[in-house]
Amino acid sequence: MTSPEPPGSGPPARRRGFEPLPEWVGPTTRLVHGARRPDWNAGAVTPPIYQTSTYHWPAEHSESTEFNRAYLYTRFENPTADVPAELIRQLEGGEAAKLFGSGMGAITSTVLSLVQTGDKVVSAGGLYGGTTDLLTDLLPRMGIGVRVLSDDEAQTPEGRVDPRTRLVMLESPTNPTLRVHDIARWARAADAVGALLVVDNTFASPINQRPLALGADLVVHSATKYLGGHSDLIAGAVVGAKALVGRIDQKTYFGSALDPFAAFLLARSLKTLALRVERQNENGARVASAVAGHPAVARVHYPGRASPDEEAIATRQMRGRGGVVALSLRGGVSAADRFLRHLRFVHVAASLGGVESLASIPRLTSHRHASEAELAAAGIDDGLVRLAFGIEDPADLVRDVTEALDALGEGTKAAPL
Repeated sequence: MTSPEPPGSGPPARRRGFEPLPEWVGPTTRLVHGARRPDWNAGAVTPPIYQTSTYHWPAEHSESTEFNRAYLYTRFENPTADVPAELIRQLEGGEAAKLFGSGMGAITSTVLSLVQTGDKVVSAGGLYGGTTDLLTDLLPRMGIGVRVLSDDEAQTPEGRVDPRTRLVMLESPTNPTLRVHDIARWARAADAVGALLVVDNTFASPINQRPLALGADLVVHSATKYLGGHSDLIAGAVVGAKALVGRIDQKTYFGSALDPFAAFLLARSLKTLALRVERQNENGARVASAVAGHPAVARVHYPGRASPDEEAIATRQMRGRGGVVALSLRGGVSAADRFLRHLRFVHVAASLGGVESLASIPRLTSHRHASEAELAAAGIDDGLVRLAFGIEDPADLVRDVTEALDALGEGTKAAPL
């Protein structure tokens, strides 16, 4: 096949027989057809699960250029995992992609592979609680300096990095207050001092945002969320230049391999990613608009709403705003608890990105280890509730959330969870 690669993708690290698609192919078509290998899998339309820990070693290839085509051990790679890795690579426009057993597996492996004692890491604005714990707890014990920036500070990257900075960790939109940061501006600032920019693209998904095209060096995902999309798997991914992903690829002693069955589920789920995200974008926008001005809501957190500057950034770098909305409720934790108890179609559970809508209190879930000072700095107030919308009918979700908010002012008895 001689069809061109997707725009900006470059050659993959290991093609493994995948047929390249023309550059004009859209994301939904790409997700369905982008990892076809007609000479593999006995012609099966749905690739099978290679449930094996090890492989027959082709000795005749050991001294040839075919050496790198041989599978050795599933902790390193597995044919089942090749399929979702290839799809995610194409969506993000990277040269290579690697999958891990969890999002934190991807983040931890990436960070520890790229920094060493004496280096400095910048935490640029609000990050997932687990990422913050890694940076602020583990790295200093290894002699790695960490500078933590607030979301307001992260709006101006210039001067926030110095020649000792080797890595910048950025998440946009942020978790859980949905602040938007200028990825291209951060890329320029990192490049100026020779640092690498790693962007967590979990909340946006590659359907809404492509950080590599904006100048980021690597993209990480908790593939558990939008990429998996059905709340039935745990996985992580990293995408970027072949040389950089190769450095992470060699750090297999972290042991965060993706199980073949989870890889099979991820490949299945990716086929509907664009369709799911389209509805989730609509649901997030509809609810954010509907509850703005509700007397029970002190503030609506949604990508671009924090300021005109952030709205301009979101318009420039995002194709959709995602399905997550956070509400700061008047009345603090008591109001948040009563609100959750009145929801009918929104499950009270951690995580996001699934076909079902979920709601959680960040200070009790994603940021449960944060101190009061850290919560305040991250803008996480006592009444903050994070709503992650699924693919239900928009009118049903608007009604569910609005009625739960209305109940806060009525003094009604809380409905059971």
